[in-house]
Amino acid sequence: MEKNKYIGVCKVGEKGQIVIPKEARQMFDINPGDSVLVLCDKKRGIAIIKADMVEELTDKILG
Repeated sequence: MEKNKYIGVCKVGEKGQIVIPKEARQMFDINPGDSVLVLCDKKRGIAIIKADMVEELTDKILG
């Protein structure tokens, strides 16, 4: 498998929590205390994005 791609499985706990697999956290430099953005679309699914990435994009757009 390519280093820039990862497929993993997470179980949902009783409180709806999931653990992001270590490989995915390392790939996106997600560390304890970091914030993530959850994007949801009923047809397309769920995406989890590190909040810093969105902030950087916002800064580029708004200058």
